[in-house]
Amino acid sequence: MNQLFSPKKKTAVSMADSGWQQQLPDSTGSSHIIELIGVNKYFGEAHVLRDISFYIRQNEFITLLGPSGCGKSTTLRILAGFEQANSGQVLFEGRDLLAIPPYERHLNTVFQRYALFPHLNVFDNIAFGLRIKKQSRQEIRTRVEQALKMVDLQGYSERWVDQLSGGQMQRVAIARAIVNQPRVLLLDEPLGALDLKMRKDMQIELKDMQRSLGITFVYVTHDQEEALTMSDTVIVMKTGEIQQIGTPTDIYNEPRNAFVADFIGESNILPGRMTRDFEVSFAGRTFTCVDPRMENEAVDVVVRPEDVQLRQPSDETVNGVVTSVVFKGVHYEMLIETETCEWLVQSTDRAAEGDHVGLYFDPDEIHIMAKSDQSPDRVRTAGDDVQEQEDDW
Repeated sequence: MNQLFSPKKKTAVSMADSGWQQQLPDSTGSSHIIELIGVNKYFGEAHVLRDISFYIRQNEFITLLGPSGCGKSTTLRILAGFEQANSGQVLFEGRDLLAIPPYERHLNTVFQRYALFPHLNVFDNIAFGLRIKKQSRQEIRTRVEQALKMVDLQGYSERWVDQLSGGQMQRVAIARAIVNQPRVLLLDEPLGALDLKMRKDMQIELKDMQRSLGITFVYVTHDQEEALTMSDTVIVMKTGEIQQIGTPTDIYNEPRNAFVADFIGESNILPGRMTRDFEVSFAGRTFTCVDPRMENEAVDVVVRPEDVQLRQPSDETVNGVVTSVVFKGVHYEMLIETETCEWLVQSTDRAAEGDHVGLYFDPDEIHIMAKSDQSPDRVRTAGDDVQEQEDDW
């Protein structure tokens, strides 16, 4: 959580703005089980991790979130020992984790493709690691049965892998990891192969499982909904750099820059300029806001689509014409063309195409961000375009 909290959302003081965007203050009292300090990684000339620094607390569900090529999987593989950092430190309870071989680390990994053995039944898949460690037959049976109970697969021990559903295979992969009693479970996009309904069900199950197991989960995904649904802490990454660290609520309500605002949910991001503290000019009008900034400072303004109210056009609203209406089940998604830009609005109130409407939003629904390289009105470099098109590192 990268903020010093106060009771009101908009009066939080961002640690990111004070130069500590990659560190989390220890506000919970929980011990730090893992710390990454200034980690860099190169693949040839490609600098895929750039001074990555953050820590993970005991029993925390922390998610590395970002698009393909952002470095989240590489970070996880460094923790697991499958990749070596070129520089920096990775500490496990204060000890140098990079000096410990993968098989001696108190971490286990669950992969997207599960990596189950098709020639072994469920019991033998889960028991495989224990047999490698030469555990006794009774110890193996006891721990496998406990693991099956934890993932709600009692009675499945004699099933073959090809007799399982995707969700059941996912549970077997998790059971095979937790049977080794790891302190930390690393999960690399484990729900990516599941259909939408099963993925949503497994999100809840995974969070419940993490709480009941009482171990730390480090989860990698590009799915924003997964990150917001399951995580205690989210780390948003782009092109090898951390953009923001915070709770799901912080990340959604207080994005640090335009990339985070656009990547986490949908946003109307507009160029603006502060006229004075708590007053900003954008979309051809001046609005009261709740963010203090320097007078005449160029800023990005974020208004979430669900925070925009449809009203009759007036001098108090941003006025425009509805150009598109799509029914999304729980709301209508509408595009509104105004004199300065196009707005996305999500509302249970439906307007028809061609209607003239007014857009209204309260001052605390206007979020002010400092300009950055991610600002929509700033030209992106060719290098950014190339790196985002690369496969996930």
